[in-house]
Amino acid sequence: MSTVRSTVTAEDIDLDFLPIIYQFLRCLEKEQNQTDLNRVALEATQRLSDLQNKICLAREQVQKLAGVECSPTEQLKKLDALRAQLALKKKLLSKYKAEGAGEPSSA
Repeated sequence: MSTVRSTVTAEDIDLDFLPIIYQFLRCLEKEQNQTDLNRVALEATQRLSDLQNKICLAREQVQKLAGVECSPTEQLKKLDALRAQLALKKKLLSKYKAEGAGEPSSA
């Protein structure tokens, strides 16, 4: 069974949990009397549910990041291969530039 994974970038993932955590702490720190405890408990539960949903969504999105399916060893091998390709391309570019600089331009 092949799984089609739409890739996302790290910038696309919303990892801003602080506002939800801040709202949760604010609802706990409010001045409360006995009649407000049920309301505060419901509000705190809602905030925790919001945080849990946001964390689950972030986990799903992280699984869609390119390269996550590879082990760290495989990622390092790919990185080394890409570095070798980059070095070769830079070498070839400098070679062609040097050859092109020696010839007079025919414009």
